[in-house]
Formats: sequence, structure tokens, C-alpha cells
Amino acid sequence: MAVQVEEALHLIYKHVVNKSIKILPIEQVLGHVLAQEIEAAHNLPPYDNSAMDGYAVKISDSGKCVQVKHTIFAGDNSNEELACGFAIKIMTGARIPQGCQCIVPAEDTKECEDGVLLPDNLVLSKHIRMCGEDIQSGSKLLSVGERLHAHHITLLASQGISHVKVYKKPRIALFASGNELKMHFENVEAYQLYNTNTPTFFSRACELGCEVDFIGTSLDTLQEINLYIQSALDSNLIITSGGISVGDADFTKEAFEAFAYENIFDKIEIKPGKPTTFGRIGNTYVLNLPGNPLAAALNFELFAQSIILALSGDSAKYLNAIHAKMKHDYRLKAGRRTLVPGFFDGEFFTPCEKFAPGMVSPLSVSNGYIMIDEACGFLACGSNVKVLPTRFSFNSKEQVSLVSNS
Repeated sequence: MAVQVEEALHLIYKHVVNKSIKILPIEQVLGHVLAQEIEAAHNLPPYDNSAMDGYAVKISDSGKCVQVKHTIFAGDNSNEELACGFAIKIMTGARIPQGCQCIVPAEDTKECEDGVLLPDNLVLSKHIRMCGEDIQSGSKLLSVGERLHAHHITLLASQGISHVKVYKKPRIALFASGNELKMHFENVEAYQLYNTNTPTFFSRACELGCEVDFIGTSLDTLQEINLYIQSALDSNLIITSGGISVGDADFTKEAFEAFAYENIFDKIEIKPGKPTTFGRIGNTYVLNLPGNPLAAALNFELFAQSIILALSGDSAKYLNAIHAKMKHDYRLKAGRRTLVPGFFDGEFFTPCEKFAPGMVSPLSVSNGYIMIDEACGFLACGSNVKVLPTRFSFNSKEQVSLVSNS
């Protein structure tokens, strides 16, 4: 029996977890998901320091001509102590000397006899970066489940952290089945097609941070499909396309059942992509997608991406939607949850003028899609919709509604 989209996503998140970790140097963790909490071991800045090239002075010397006898450079281990009537020349990043109450930028002073003339109304702590004002020792820097970006690496480096624990990237195995399919590097006959699904899945899985193995394109025979399945069982997730409908040569389901396949859901109430199924063999999850290219690609975006996010250990593992408005009126046949590709320009969503499950071109000119409620047959110009992006990730720590229905 076909499940609803929400039930399919619920079952994915209920069953899929990732607890495999490894330790990597911070130069290699970009895009990985953190598997440990990180606390600050040091204050940042580690000491009070100057935010400007200028002079360390006392507030009581406002408007006075003060003598300058010393200079402190960044990195100096100076023990100078500032006295009234004096200033110490100081460079950006240098440690503030004892007795200093503020920094006067060099351009705000004038030369005078034996020193510099200070401006009136000096302000306490002006241009001083205080110890720990950025990061305080013992404070939490990063949490388990955060996907590491370049500026997270900045935090780690600022604390002298060289290695961290991360979740292993999901390992995905891909193969397709179909006597009519040829790979793009092969010659095709008039009765054959190029396999576009597997290269699409490969590219998207790489974009989503996976390690991907391409097993090949199987003929529609039980023996060959079994061989491909056996070759993929060391992965976290097997993704196939084709062979899951009810045709005479659709053997994929039967082939998986020979490996003690546990079915989690079989068919989804969605258009296109109803034949999509999900299960597992031991610790390896299996997603069977339709053979039609657009149907396969859209359902990959919705279901395969959700599985990959759950496998990754990312705390923001739920798909999220961008709120937009319809560019034009749009009519469709109600009755089934429908995926519609199109383009989001930052404010409005425009559905593709022409698309069908067997097409390959619509997603190449799209940057997202909407999922329209089964009860909805018309979206008026300006009505609110929820766009799920395909050109970048937009995820949430909480599960939200993805459905457009107004």
C-alpha cells in the first residue's frame, strides 16, 4: 500500500542514523559533520590589545602634551608601565601596557615638544580589544551535528585545535537496470537510451558530501541484478533506478528480496514517482527510484537527500523550504501530491512551461521545485508557495511542512 509523503519522510528519519566516526586534522574536515562538542580552551583575544596603531595613554592626560619614550610592537613581551604625563607608542595587536586606559589613534594626535598632543575628552577603554571579548575560555564553540564550514575552521584554529571527531561521510552505491540503457561513453542503437539517472545521482550525491561508488548498469535479469546488489552491500545506501514497476522485465524488487531485504515502505502517493520504495539489507539502506529521468531526479531531491542528511549526522537533517510567491496563475490536476520543477528568482517561483516524468531538460533550467497539496488544483498569481531548492542546501533542525496549498 502506498504511503503519504509525510509518512515516507517519517519512516526515513525513524530508521536512518549514522554513528560511525573518525578523527581528522582540521585541514580535512571541511563539509564533514562534527561528532563532538568543542569548548574554548583559551580566551580570544588572549590579552588586552590595541585595536589601532597609536598611543597608549591615561584619561587624566586629555588635551595634554605627553612624552613618548617607548614603542610596543605586536608580539612584544613588554613589561612597560604607563605613568601620568607619558604615552607609549603602540602597534595594532600589541599587548596593552599596565596603567593604560585607552588608545589614541596616531592620526588623532599632533606633535608637540618631546611628544604628542592628545585630544580632549578621551574615552575609557577606547580602541582596546579586551581579553575574552570575542571568545571566553570554557564557552561552547561548536555542537555535535554541526556541518563544518570555513569559518568553523577559523574557530578551531583560534583555539589551537588540530584534530576533531567527525561523522564519516555517507557512502553511496549506485546502479541502474534496463536492457535499453547505455552509458554515455557507449554507442547507442535506435532502440536504446543513454543512462542519465546514474550520472545525475552520482553528481548530486557528491554535491551533498557523499563518497560515491558507481557499480554500473545492469541488464534486466535476476542474475545480473543480484551481482550488482552483492557488489554494493558494503555501502551505507544503495540507490537504483528502474525495474521497480510492474512490467514483465521489472526484476529489481525480486532481486533485493533474495538478500533478506526488509521493506520499510513500498510506493508513495506522489506524482511523479509513485513506484519509489525504501528498505534495507542489514545495515545497508536501499532506495529504489523510478526509471523516468525527471521522476527519478525529483524523488532523489526529496527522499534520497533526506536519507543522506540523516546518514550524515547533521543536526539540520530536515529539508526546509523558502517562502515565495507564484509568478503566474498555475493550474494542475488535483488528486495526488505533485512535484513541480521551476525557477525561484528571489521573490517569485515560475513553474517550467513544459515537463513530464520522462524528460531530462526541466531540472537543468530549474533551481527548485514545489510540492503541491493533493487537494489543490489552482495556484493564483501572487499566492504563497514553498520552494525546495535544488542548487543549494537549505535545511532545518526541526521538521517543517513542505507543502504548497494556497
